[in-house]
Amino acid sequence: MTAYPQLYLLLDGERVCGGGRETRLIRNPATEAVLGELPLATAADLDRALAAAQRGFRLWRDTPAERRAQVLAGAARLLMERQEALAAIATMEEGKALSETRIEVMMVANLFNFYAQECQRLCGRNLDRPAGQRSTVAYEPVGPVAAFAPWNFPLGNPGRKLGAPIAVGCSVILKAAEETPASALGVLQALYDAGLPPAVAQAVFGVPDQISRHLLSSNVIRKLSFTGSTIVGKHLMKLAADNCIRTTMELGGHGPILVFDDVDVERVLGVVVGSKFRNAGQVCVSPTRFIVHEKVFAAFRDGFVERARNWKVGNGLDDGVQMGPLAHPRRLDAMDSMIGDAVAAGSRLDCGGQRMGDRGYFFTPTVLSNVPLPTRIMNEEPFGPVALINAYPSEEAMIAEANRLPYGLAAYLWTNDAARQRRIAHAIEAGMLGINTTALVRPDAPFGGVKWSGHGHEDGTEGLHACLVTKVVHEG
Repeated sequence: MTAYPQLYLLLDGERVCGGGRETRLIRNPATEAVLGELPLATAADLDRALAAAQRGFRLWRDTPAERRAQVLAGAARLLMERQEALAAIATMEEGKALSETRIEVMMVANLFNFYAQECQRLCGRNLDRPAGQRSTVAYEPVGPVAAFAPWNFPLGNPGRKLGAPIAVGCSVILKAAEETPASALGVLQALYDAGLPPAVAQAVFGVPDQISRHLLSSNVIRKLSFTGSTIVGKHLMKLAADNCIRTTMELGGHGPILVFDDVDVERVLGVVVGSKFRNAGQVCVSPTRFIVHEKVFAAFRDGFVERARNWKVGNGLDDGVQMGPLAHPRRLDAMDSMIGDAVAAGSRLDCGGQRMGDRGYFFTPTVLSNVPLPTRIMNEEPFGPVALINAYPSEEAMIAEANRLPYGLAAYLWTNDAARQRRIAHAIEAGMLGINTTALVRPDAPFGGVKWSGHGHEDGTEGLHACLVTKVVHEG
Protein backbone atom coordinates (compact mmCIF):
# COMPACT_ATOMS: atom_id res chain seq x y z
CA MET A 1 0.00 0.00 0.00
CA THR A 2 1.33 3.43 -0.94
CA ALA A 3 1.86 5.66 2.07
CA TYR A 4 0.10 9.01 2.02
CA PRO A 5 2.72 11.78 1.70
CA GLN A 6 3.27 14.87 3.79
CA LEU A 7 1.43 17.91 2.45
CA TYR A 8 2.85 21.34 1.71
CA LEU A 9 2.67 24.43 -0.46
CA LEU A 10 5.15 24.69 -3.33
CA LEU A 11 6.57 28.21 -3.52
CA ASP A 12 9.51 28.89 -5.80
CA GLY A 13 10.51 25.24 -5.48
CA GLU A 14 10.37 25.22 -1.67
CA ARG A 15 8.07 22.87 0.23
CA VAL A 16 6.38 25.16 2.74
CA CYS A 17 4.39 23.99 5.78
CA GLY A 18 4.15 24.73 9.47
CA GLY A 19 5.03 28.22 10.62
CA GLY A 20 1.73 28.68 12.42
CA ARG A 21 -0.34 28.37 9.23
CA GLU A 22 -3.93 27.25 9.47
CA THR A 23 -4.46 23.67 8.32
CA ARG A 24 -7.20 21.45 6.94
CA LEU A 25 -7.64 17.73 7.55
CA ILE A 26 -7.71 15.48 4.47
CA ARG A 27 -9.97 12.43 4.76
CA ASN A 28 -10.32 9.23 2.79
CA PRO A 29 -13.93 9.27 1.48
CA ALA A 30 -14.14 5.48 1.64
CA THR A 31 -13.16 5.16 5.31
CA GLU A 32 -13.41 8.73 6.67
CA ALA A 33 -9.93 8.20 8.14
CA VAL A 34 -7.66 11.24 8.31
CA LEU A 35 -4.94 11.02 5.67
CA GLY A 36 -3.00 14.17 6.41
CA GLU A 37 -3.03 17.82 7.32
CA LEU A 38 -2.87 20.46 4.59
CA PRO A 39 -1.28 23.87 5.26
CA LEU A 40 -3.29 26.82 3.96
CA ALA A 41 -1.58 29.73 2.24
CA THR A 42 -1.31 33.09 3.94
CA ALA A 43 -1.48 36.41 2.11
CA ALA A 44 2.32 36.54 2.31
CA ASP A 45 2.52 33.09 0.70
CA LEU A 46 0.32 34.27 -2.17
CA ASP A 47 2.47 37.36 -2.66
CA ARG A 48 5.53 35.13 -2.77
CA ALA A 49 3.85 32.92 -5.38
CA LEU A 50 2.99 35.97 -7.48
CA ALA A 51 6.54 37.31 -7.33
CA ALA A 52 7.93 33.91 -8.33
CA ALA A 53 5.42 33.60 -11.19
CA GLN A 54 6.40 37.01 -12.53
CA ARG A 55 10.07 36.11 -12.41
CA GLY A 56 9.41 32.62 -13.78
CA PHE A 57 7.50 34.01 -16.75
CA ARG A 58 10.39 36.26 -17.79
CA LEU A 59 12.66 33.21 -17.70
CA TRP A 60 10.37 30.64 -19.31
CA ARG A 61 8.99 32.73 -22.18
CA ASP A 62 12.54 33.07 -23.55
CA THR A 63 13.32 29.37 -23.13
CA PRO A 64 13.43 27.58 -26.52
CA ALA A 65 10.48 25.38 -27.38
CA GLU A 66 12.80 22.40 -27.65
CA ARG A 67 13.73 22.75 -23.99
CA ARG A 68 10.10 23.16 -22.90
CA ALA A 69 9.28 20.02 -24.88
CA GLN A 70 12.04 18.10 -23.11
CA VAL A 71 10.58 19.01 -19.73
CA LEU A 72 7.07 17.94 -20.70
CA ALA A 73 8.22 14.67 -22.26
CA GLY A 74 10.43 13.97 -19.25
CA ALA A 75 7.52 14.58 -16.88
CA ALA A 76 5.38 12.20 -18.93
CA ARG A 77 7.96 9.45 -18.50
CA LEU A 78 8.18 10.07 -14.76
CA LEU A 79 4.41 10.00 -14.38
CA MET A 80 4.24 6.57 -15.99
CA GLU A 81 7.09 5.31 -13.82
CA ARG A 82 5.13 6.51 -10.77
CA GLN A 83 1.75 5.41 -12.05
CA GLU A 84 0.85 2.95 -9.30
CA ALA A 85 1.84 5.26 -6.46
CA LEU A 86 0.05 8.27 -7.95
CA ALA A 87 -3.07 6.24 -8.73
CA ALA A 88 -3.23 4.93 -5.16
CA ILE A 89 -2.88 8.44 -3.72
CA ALA A 90 -5.62 9.77 -5.99
CA THR A 91 -7.95 6.92 -5.00
CA MET A 92 -7.28 7.52 -1.31
CA GLU A 93 -8.09 11.21 -1.72
CA GLU A 94 -11.04 11.15 -4.14
CA GLY A 95 -12.45 7.63 -3.84
CA LYS A 96 -12.71 6.45 -7.44
CA ALA A 97 -11.52 2.98 -8.40
CA LEU A 98 -7.84 2.33 -9.05
CA SER A 99 -8.66 1.35 -12.62
CA GLU A 100 -9.83 4.92 -13.17
CA THR A 101 -6.95 6.71 -11.46
CA ARG A 102 -4.46 4.63 -13.44
CA ILE A 103 -6.14 5.92 -16.59
CA GLU A 104 -5.83 9.47 -15.24
CA VAL A 105 -2.07 9.10 -14.98
CA MET A 106 -1.95 7.95 -18.59
CA MET A 107 -4.22 10.82 -19.60
CA VAL A 108 -1.80 13.39 -18.17
CA ALA A 109 1.24 11.63 -19.63
CA ASN A 110 -0.38 11.51 -23.08
CA LEU A 111 -1.33 15.18 -22.86
CA PHE A 112 2.21 16.21 -21.84
CA ASN A 113 3.65 14.19 -24.72
CA PHE A 114 1.22 15.79 -27.17
CA TYR A 115 2.09 19.29 -25.97
CA ALA A 116 5.79 18.44 -26.11
CA GLN A 117 5.37 17.92 -29.83
CA GLU A 118 2.89 20.69 -30.59
CA CYS A 119 4.75 23.46 -28.76
CA GLN A 120 7.56 23.06 -31.29
CA ARG A 121 5.13 23.54 -34.19
CA LEU A 122 3.59 26.84 -33.13
CA CYS A 123 4.40 29.45 -35.72
CA GLY A 124 3.22 32.81 -36.97
CA ARG A 125 2.98 33.99 -40.57
CA ASN A 126 4.19 36.66 -42.99
CA LEU A 127 1.61 38.76 -44.80
CA ASP A 128 1.99 39.65 -48.47
CA ARG A 129 3.24 43.26 -48.79
CA PRO A 130 4.88 45.42 -51.50
CA ALA A 131 8.67 45.41 -51.78
CA GLY A 132 10.32 47.18 -48.88
CA GLN A 133 7.44 46.51 -46.48
CA ARG A 134 6.81 43.59 -44.16
CA SER A 135 3.98 42.53 -41.84
CA THR A 136 4.27 39.54 -39.53
CA VAL A 137 1.86 37.83 -37.15
CA ALA A 138 3.39 36.28 -34.03
CA TYR A 139 1.94 34.30 -31.13
CA GLU A 140 3.40 34.98 -27.70
CA PRO A 141 2.69 33.55 -24.24
CA VAL A 142 -0.05 35.49 -22.47
CA GLY A 143 1.79 35.72 -19.14
CA PRO A 144 1.41 34.26 -15.64
CA VAL A 145 -1.66 32.03 -15.32
CA ALA A 146 -3.85 31.47 -12.27
CA ALA A 147 -5.24 27.95 -12.63
CA PHE A 148 -8.03 26.50 -10.47
CA ALA A 149 -8.60 22.73 -10.61
CA PRO A 150 -11.44 20.75 -8.96
CA TRP A 151 -11.31 17.47 -7.06
CA ASN A 152 -13.18 15.09 -9.38
CA PHE A 153 -10.12 14.32 -11.53
CA PRO A 154 -7.36 14.83 -8.97
CA LEU A 155 -4.56 14.06 -11.44
CA GLY A 156 -6.12 14.92 -14.79
CA ASN A 157 -7.35 18.40 -13.90
CA PRO A 158 -3.99 19.65 -12.54
CA GLY A 159 -2.31 18.12 -15.59
CA ARG A 160 -4.54 20.12 -17.90
CA LYS A 161 -4.00 23.32 -15.94
CA LEU A 162 -0.21 22.96 -16.01
CA GLY A 163 0.45 21.41 -19.43
CA ALA A 164 -0.66 24.07 -21.91
CA PRO A 165 0.75 27.16 -20.13
CA ILE A 166 4.10 25.48 -19.56
CA ALA A 167 4.21 24.28 -23.17
CA VAL A 168 3.92 27.78 -24.63
CA GLY A 169 6.14 29.60 -22.13
CA CYS A 170 3.80 30.85 -19.39
CA SER A 171 4.25 30.53 -15.65
CA VAL A 172 1.46 29.05 -13.50
CA ILE A 173 0.08 29.39 -10.01
CA LEU A 174 -1.98 26.23 -9.46
CA LYS A 175 -4.76 26.26 -6.89
CA ALA A 176 -5.87 22.64 -6.93
CA ALA A 177 -8.68 21.28 -4.80
CA GLU A 178 -8.10 21.13 -1.06
CA GLU A 179 -9.74 17.69 -1.03
CA THR A 180 -7.05 16.18 -3.29
CA PRO A 181 -3.77 18.06 -2.72
CA ALA A 182 -1.25 15.21 -2.85
CA SER A 183 -2.38 14.18 -6.32
CA ALA A 184 -1.83 17.67 -7.70
CA LEU A 185 1.54 17.97 -5.97
CA GLY A 186 2.57 14.66 -7.53
CA VAL A 187 1.90 15.97 -11.04
CA LEU A 188 3.79 19.19 -10.40
CA GLN A 189 6.68 17.32 -8.81
CA ALA A 190 7.11 15.27 -11.98
CA LEU A 191 7.56 18.53 -13.92
CA TYR A 192 10.09 19.79 -11.37
CA ASP A 193 11.99 16.50 -11.51
CA ALA A 194 12.03 16.72 -15.31
CA GLY A 195 13.83 20.07 -15.14
CA LEU A 196 11.13 22.74 -14.86
CA PRO A 197 12.64 25.82 -13.18
CA PRO A 198 10.99 26.21 -9.76
CA ALA A 199 9.80 29.76 -10.37
CA VAL A 200 7.71 28.65 -13.37
CA ALA A 201 5.04 26.77 -11.38
CA GLN A 202 3.69 27.22 -7.86
CA ALA A 203 1.06 25.29 -5.87
CA VAL A 204 -1.10 26.95 -3.24
CA PHE A 205 -4.06 25.80 -1.17
CA GLY A 206 -6.48 27.61 1.09
CA VAL A 207 -9.90 29.22 1.26
CA PRO A 208 -10.85 29.34 -2.45
CA ASP A 209 -12.54 32.74 -2.44
CA GLN A 210 -9.68 34.37 -0.54
CA ILE A 211 -7.10 32.92 -2.92
CA SER A 212 -9.02 33.85 -6.07
CA ARG A 213 -9.59 37.43 -4.91
CA HIS A 214 -5.93 37.85 -3.97
CA LEU A 215 -4.52 36.43 -7.18
CA LEU A 216 -6.98 38.06 -9.57
CA SER A 217 -6.61 41.49 -8.01
CA SER A 218 -2.89 41.37 -8.73
CA ASN A 219 -1.39 43.02 -11.80
CA VAL A 220 0.77 39.92 -12.29
CA ILE A 221 -1.91 37.45 -13.46
CA ARG A 222 -2.82 37.71 -17.15
CA LYS A 223 -4.88 34.53 -17.62
CA LEU A 224 -7.44 32.64 -15.53
CA SER A 225 -8.19 28.98 -16.18
CA PHE A 226 -11.02 27.51 -14.12
CA THR A 227 -12.84 24.18 -14.03
CA GLY A 228 -15.83 23.92 -11.73
CA SER A 229 -19.42 24.92 -11.20
CA THR A 230 -21.20 27.54 -13.27
CA ILE A 231 -22.03 29.68 -10.23
CA VAL A 232 -18.39 29.89 -9.13
CA GLY A 233 -17.25 30.42 -12.72
CA LYS A 234 -19.54 33.42 -13.12
CA HIS A 235 -18.15 34.87 -9.88
CA LEU A 236 -14.56 34.44 -11.04
CA MET A 237 -15.29 35.99 -14.43
CA LYS A 238 -16.52 39.10 -12.64
CA LEU A 239 -13.32 39.27 -10.60
CA ALA A 240 -11.20 38.74 -13.72
CA ALA A 241 -13.01 41.51 -15.57
CA ASP A 242 -11.63 44.17 -13.22
CA ASN A 243 -8.12 43.60 -14.61
CA CYS A 244 -9.23 42.47 -18.10
CA ILE A 245 -7.78 39.05 -17.38
CA ARG A 246 -8.25 36.52 -20.16
CA THR A 247 -10.37 33.49 -19.16
CA THR A 248 -10.90 29.87 -20.04
CA MET A 249 -13.94 28.48 -18.23
CA GLU A 250 -14.90 24.79 -18.17
CA LEU A 251 -18.13 24.85 -16.19
CA GLY A 252 -21.04 22.57 -15.38
CA GLY A 253 -23.06 20.33 -17.62
CA HIS A 254 -26.21 18.20 -17.62
CA GLY A 255 -25.34 15.70 -20.33
CA PRO A 256 -28.23 14.66 -22.60
CA ILE A 257 -27.98 11.27 -24.29
CA LEU A 258 -30.40 10.56 -27.13
CA VAL A 259 -31.17 6.88 -27.75
CA PHE A 260 -33.20 6.04 -30.88
CA ASP A 261 -35.20 2.94 -31.72
CA ASP A 262 -32.84 1.67 -34.44
CA VAL A 263 -30.06 0.67 -32.02
CA ASP A 264 -29.09 -2.58 -30.34
CA VAL A 265 -30.24 -1.71 -26.81
CA GLU A 266 -27.98 -4.28 -25.15
CA ARG A 267 -24.94 -2.91 -26.94
CA VAL A 268 -25.79 0.64 -25.92
CA LEU A 269 -26.31 -0.36 -22.30
CA GLY A 270 -22.97 -2.13 -22.33
CA VAL A 271 -21.33 1.25 -22.86
CA VAL A 272 -23.50 3.90 -21.23
CA VAL A 273 -24.06 2.31 -17.81
CA GLY A 274 -20.33 2.28 -17.13
CA SER A 275 -20.04 5.85 -18.36
CA LYS A 276 -22.85 6.96 -16.06
CA PHE A 277 -21.36 5.39 -12.94
CA ARG A 278 -17.75 6.28 -13.73
CA ASN A 279 -16.37 8.18 -10.74
CA ALA A 280 -19.80 7.81 -9.11
CA GLY A 281 -21.22 10.21 -11.70
CA GLN A 282 -18.94 13.02 -10.52
CA VAL A 283 -17.90 13.90 -14.06
CA CYS A 284 -18.77 17.12 -15.88
CA VAL A 285 -19.44 15.21 -19.12
CA SER A 286 -21.35 12.39 -17.43
CA PRO A 287 -24.39 11.20 -19.42
CA THR A 288 -27.29 12.13 -17.15
CA ARG A 289 -30.56 12.83 -19.00
CA PHE A 290 -31.35 9.67 -21.00
CA ILE A 291 -33.71 10.84 -23.73
CA VAL A 292 -35.02 7.53 -25.06
CA HIS A 293 -37.38 6.91 -27.96
CA GLU A 294 -40.62 5.50 -26.62
CA LYS A 295 -40.36 2.32 -28.73
CA VAL A 296 -37.27 1.14 -26.82
CA PHE A 297 -37.88 2.96 -23.56
CA ALA A 298 -39.04 -0.01 -21.47
CA ALA A 299 -36.27 -2.33 -22.64
CA PHE A 300 -33.64 0.37 -22.11
CA ARG A 301 -34.87 1.32 -18.63
CA ASP A 302 -35.22 -2.28 -17.44
CA GLY A 303 -31.80 -3.23 -18.75
CA PHE A 304 -30.24 -0.19 -17.13
CA VAL A 305 -31.85 -1.02 -13.79
CA GLU A 306 -30.66 -4.61 -13.89
CA ARG A 307 -27.07 -3.51 -14.44
CA ALA A 308 -27.25 -0.76 -11.83
CA ARG A 309 -28.45 -3.20 -9.16
CA ASN A 310 -25.43 -5.42 -9.83
CA TRP A 311 -22.85 -2.62 -10.00
CA LYS A 312 -20.08 -3.34 -7.46
CA VAL A 313 -19.62 -0.44 -5.05
CA GLY A 314 -16.80 -0.31 -2.50
CA ASN A 315 -13.41 1.05 -1.54
CA GLY A 316 -11.66 2.04 -4.76
CA LEU A 317 -8.47 0.34 -3.58
CA ASP A 318 -10.16 -3.09 -3.50
CA ASP A 319 -10.04 -5.47 -6.46
CA GLY A 320 -13.10 -5.63 -8.69
CA VAL A 321 -14.73 -2.45 -7.42
CA GLN A 322 -16.58 -0.63 -10.19
CA MET A 323 -17.64 2.47 -8.26
CA GLY A 324 -16.19 4.11 -5.19
CA PRO A 325 -17.75 6.58 -2.76
CA LEU A 326 -18.75 10.15 -3.37
CA ALA A 327 -15.91 12.55 -2.70
CA HIS A 328 -17.30 14.24 0.42
CA PRO A 329 -20.43 14.30 2.60
CA ARG A 330 -21.84 17.36 0.82
CA ARG A 331 -22.50 15.18 -2.22
CA LEU A 332 -24.48 12.72 -0.07
CA ASP A 333 -26.71 15.54 1.15
CA ALA A 334 -27.17 16.78 -2.42
CA MET A 335 -28.21 13.30 -3.61
CA ASP A 336 -30.73 12.90 -0.79
CA SER A 337 -32.23 16.31 -1.49
CA MET A 338 -32.48 16.07 -5.28
CA ILE A 339 -33.74 12.48 -5.41
CA GLY A 340 -36.24 13.17 -2.63
CA ASP A 341 -37.58 16.16 -4.57
CA ALA A 342 -37.90 14.07 -7.74
CA VAL A 343 -39.75 11.22 -6.03
CA ALA A 344 -42.09 13.64 -4.25
CA ALA A 345 -42.93 15.14 -7.65
CA GLY A 346 -43.98 11.74 -9.03
CA SER A 347 -40.74 10.27 -10.43
CA ARG A 348 -40.42 6.51 -10.41
CA LEU A 349 -37.49 5.32 -8.29
CA ASP A 350 -36.44 2.17 -10.13
CA CYS A 351 -33.43 1.35 -7.97
CA GLY A 352 -31.00 2.88 -5.51
CA GLY A 353 -31.63 6.29 -4.01
CA GLN A 354 -30.01 5.71 -0.65
CA ARG A 355 -26.75 5.86 1.26
CA MET A 356 -24.75 2.69 1.79
CA GLY A 357 -23.11 1.46 4.98
CA ASP A 358 -22.24 3.34 8.16
CA ARG A 359 -18.77 4.52 7.14
CA GLY A 360 -17.61 6.34 4.05
CA TYR A 361 -19.59 8.45 1.59
CA PHE A 362 -21.15 5.61 -0.39
CA PHE A 363 -24.37 5.98 -2.39
CA THR A 364 -26.25 3.34 -4.35
CA PRO A 365 -26.30 3.49 -8.17
CA THR A 366 -29.68 5.06 -8.85
CA VAL A 367 -32.16 5.08 -11.71
CA LEU A 368 -35.14 7.44 -11.89
CA SER A 369 -37.66 7.27 -14.73
CA ASN A 370 -40.70 9.30 -15.77
CA VAL A 371 -39.07 12.30 -14.14
CA PRO A 372 -41.11 15.54 -14.41
CA LEU A 373 -39.22 18.35 -16.12
CA PRO A 374 -39.76 20.94 -13.34
CA THR A 375 -37.86 18.87 -10.75
CA ARG A 376 -34.51 20.15 -9.53
CA ILE A 377 -32.64 17.09 -10.75
CA MET A 378 -33.82 17.67 -14.33
CA ASN A 379 -32.52 21.23 -14.23
CA GLU A 380 -29.51 21.21 -11.91
CA GLU A 381 -26.45 19.07 -12.48
CA PRO A 382 -26.75 16.15 -10.00
CA PHE A 383 -23.03 15.27 -10.12
CA GLY A 384 -23.70 11.85 -8.67
CA PRO A 385 -24.58 8.24 -9.59
CA VAL A 386 -28.08 9.01 -10.87
CA ALA A 387 -29.49 8.19 -14.30
CA LEU A 388 -32.65 10.03 -15.39
CA ILE A 389 -34.57 8.05 -18.04
CA ASN A 390 -37.60 9.47 -19.87
CA ALA A 391 -39.51 8.44 -23.00
CA TYR A 392 -40.05 10.72 -26.02
CA PRO A 393 -42.18 10.18 -29.13
CA SER A 394 -40.11 11.80 -31.88
CA GLU A 395 -36.77 13.13 -33.03
CA GLU A 396 -38.02 16.70 -32.71
CA ALA A 397 -39.11 16.19 -29.09
CA MET A 398 -35.77 14.54 -28.23
CA ILE A 399 -33.73 17.41 -29.71
CA ALA A 400 -35.90 19.95 -27.89
CA GLU A 401 -35.24 18.26 -24.55
CA ALA A 402 -31.51 17.98 -25.23
CA ASN A 403 -31.32 21.74 -25.88
CA ARG A 404 -33.79 22.81 -23.16
CA LEU A 405 -31.23 23.71 -20.49
CA PRO A 406 -28.71 26.57 -20.52
CA TYR A 407 -25.85 24.07 -20.32
CA GLY A 408 -23.95 22.89 -23.37
CA LEU A 409 -20.86 20.87 -22.47
CA ALA A 410 -21.23 17.28 -23.70
CA ALA A 411 -24.06 15.46 -25.46
CA TYR A 412 -24.40 11.93 -26.79
CA LEU A 413 -26.35 10.32 -29.63
CA TRP A 414 -27.04 6.66 -30.32
CA THR A 415 -28.50 5.87 -33.74
CA ASN A 416 -27.47 3.91 -36.82
CA ASP A 417 -29.19 6.33 -39.20
CA ALA A 418 -26.44 8.32 -40.93
CA ALA A 419 -28.77 11.12 -42.03
CA ARG A 420 -30.09 11.47 -38.50
CA GLN A 421 -26.53 11.61 -37.17
CA ARG A 422 -25.80 14.59 -39.42
CA ARG A 423 -29.05 16.38 -38.57
CA ILE A 424 -28.62 16.04 -34.85
CA ALA A 425 -24.91 16.87 -34.92
CA HIS A 426 -25.95 20.19 -36.47
CA ALA A 427 -28.91 20.77 -34.14
CA ILE A 428 -27.42 19.91 -30.74
CA GLU A 429 -26.18 22.86 -28.69
CA ALA A 430 -23.03 21.45 -27.09
CA GLY A 431 -19.30 21.89 -27.29
CA MET A 432 -18.76 18.13 -27.70
CA LEU A 433 -20.92 15.37 -29.16
CA GLY A 434 -20.33 11.63 -29.03
CA ILE A 435 -22.10 9.60 -31.74
CA ASN A 436 -22.39 5.94 -30.75
CA THR A 437 -19.62 6.49 -28.21
CA THR A 438 -19.09 8.14 -24.85
CA ALA A 439 -15.33 8.62 -25.35
CA LEU A 440 -14.78 12.35 -25.74
CA VAL A 441 -11.32 12.99 -24.28
CA ARG A 442 -8.24 12.79 -26.50
CA PRO A 443 -5.07 14.88 -26.14
CA ASP A 444 -5.37 16.25 -29.69
CA ALA A 445 -9.09 17.10 -29.43
CA PRO A 446 -10.32 20.38 -27.93
CA PHE A 447 -12.36 20.05 -24.73
CA GLY A 448 -14.92 22.74 -23.84
CA GLY A 449 -18.51 23.83 -23.84
CA VAL A 450 -20.97 26.54 -24.85
CA LYS A 451 -23.71 28.54 -23.12
CA TRP A 452 -23.51 28.22 -19.31
CA SER A 453 -20.95 25.44 -19.68
CA GLY A 454 -18.25 28.01 -20.33
CA HIS A 455 -15.98 29.19 -23.10
CA GLY A 456 -12.52 28.48 -24.43
CA HIS A 457 -10.85 25.09 -24.69
CA GLU A 458 -8.34 22.82 -23.08
CA ASP A 459 -6.45 20.02 -24.87
CA GLY A 460 -5.61 20.03 -28.55
CA THR A 461 -3.87 22.91 -30.27
CA GLU A 462 -6.79 25.04 -29.08
CA GLY A 463 -5.57 24.52 -25.52
CA LEU A 464 -2.20 25.96 -26.47
CA HIS A 465 -3.67 28.95 -28.29
CA ALA A 466 -5.78 29.72 -25.23
CA CYS A 467 -2.49 30.60 -23.51
CA LEU A 468 -1.15 32.76 -26.37
CA VAL A 469 -1.76 36.33 -27.48
CA THR A 470 -1.47 37.60 -31.05
CA LYS A 471 0.98 40.36 -31.98
CA VAL A 472 1.10 41.98 -35.43
CA VAL A 473 4.24 43.87 -36.48
CA HIS A 474 4.16 46.19 -39.53
CA GLU A 475 7.42 47.47 -41.03
CA GLY A 476 7.48 50.26 -43.63
